[in-house]
Order: sequence, then C-alpha cells, then structure tokens
Amino acid sequence: MEEVLAYLDPKPGDVIADGTLGGGGHARMILEKIGPSGMLIGMDQDAEAVERARQALGSRSNIRIVKSNFRKLREVLSQQGIRQINGVLFDLGISSDHLESAYRGFSFMKEGPLDMRMDQDLPQSAFDLVNDLSEKELADIFWNYGEERKSRQIAGKIVAQRRKQPFRTTLDLANFIVACLGRGGGKIHPATRIFQALRVRVNQELESLEEGLEAAVSSLGPGGRLVVISFHSLEDRLVKQKMRGLAVSGMMRVLTKKVIVPTAGEMSTNPRSRSAKLRAAEKEV
Repeated sequence: MEEVLAYLDPKPGDVIADGTLGGGGHARMILEKIGPSGMLIGMDQDAEAVERARQALGSRSNIRIVKSNFRKLREVLSQQGIRQINGVLFDLGISSDHLESAYRGFSFMKEGPLDMRMDQDLPQSAFDLVNDLSEKELADIFWNYGEERKSRQIAGKIVAQRRKQPFRTTLDLANFIVACLGRGGGKIHPATRIFQALRVRVNQELESLEEGLEAAVSSLGPGGRLVVISFHSLEDRLVKQKMRGLAVSGMMRVLTKKVIVPTAGEMSTNPRSRSAKLRAAEKEV
C-alpha cells in the first residue's frame, strides 16, 4: 500500500482509475488522498468484486464503480465524460477472495468446479479447455502461460485420461497432476503452473494487460502516473518491456529503475504478497 501511494502520488482533485478494484483496499486509500474534489473510477470484471467494493466503500459522490475489464478503460472513461486522468493502478492476478471461494474454481487446494472465470460472462471455462482442446493446444497453453517444462507429457496424459472420464473439479485435475509428476521436494505444488496457465488463458489476461496498458498510457495527461503490480514473470516481463519502450520513445519516464518487491515485514504478515512486483512510470508528453 505504501509503495502504491508513493508512486501513484494521488493529490487532492486528481482523477484516478483503479482498474482492478477488488475489495476496495487500494481505492479507499486513494479516495482519502484525492478528497471530495477528486474522482476515482473503480473497475473490476468480477461482478462479485464489484458488489463487495460497493458495500465496502459505500455511496460517495467522488467514486464511479463500473463492472468492466480494464482493457476497456478508454470506453469507460468516455462513458463517464472524462478525457484525461492523473493516475492508473492495475493490481493484477487473482485475489484472496478468489482463492478462498472454492466454487470459483481457482484453487487446487479446495474442491470446486473447474471454472476459473473472473468474469462469469466469458464463453469458456477451465472445464471447457481441459476437456475439449487437443493435446497440442493444451501443451501450448501449459508452456506459454505456465512455463511448465513437462507441458507435453501432462497434456498427453490428460487427453488419455479424459477419454475414460472428464475432469470436472479442481481436485480431479490437481490430484491427477500430482499422480503424473509426483509430489516433489519443492515448496511449489505440482499443479501450480498448470492452474496458472489455465487461468491466464481462460481470462485472456496477457491480451487484456497489453490492451489495458495501451489504454492507460493514452488516457493519462502529462505528469500522470501508471502503477502496475504483477504476480508472475509473464506479466512482469510484459510490463517491463512496455515501459522501457515508452521511455525510449520519450512518451514516459520509468520511475522504478529496479522492480519494487515486498519487504520482509510485509511478506511475514501477508505471505501471498511474496511474488508481487511493482513497476511505475510517468507520462511526459
């Protein structure tokens, strides 16, 4: 939170977009900084998150809450009659609420349907991918979005197994992957990369991030700040390359010469923050 506020630097009267509203934690602090003369545009593609944020933040005249993916930031701002903003925050990935809600299908530690859709209106769930895609398509997903070294081996075994019985739940898949790979001696669960890959593909996370970054940069006024928190190397690499390219073009100035990671104190109180990486840039023209 401290790093977000330091790099976003919201001031009284600013217009800020929070593209990943979640439970409203960042939004609450931003609202305190921008005051009643400012405006916060809070977006989230998850209808449940939108409802939680509305309850947490209450009715305020200086906030607009919209159910939408941040890739549509420009459209949302246009609908609100806003042409330029002072700051944008993207806090990527899944939330603790997603992981704790077994029925959403994000956790390989809890029994739930193979869903993984952040937006329930999306056409394909993880169930559809696992049970319908070809062996090559699955292997490509596991490698491209999960960087799973045994992607082909796992995809082949999944296709052979689903001929006997479809994978219906998170534990069906997670336990099968453990049976394929063994428990191993590391701290990372064997199903971690497979679940990440399916989630990223189901929600089109990298495509959304690419479009969201473009929309954010074009929506910021001179001196406007962009802050992005990512949680895996694919996201962080994309953000890093985008900011570097914008810096070379003279459009933005990178504020984080080195990526910002959680302090030891924060990781001890919030273990799920351990993989977080923050990058920030400022619009120059």
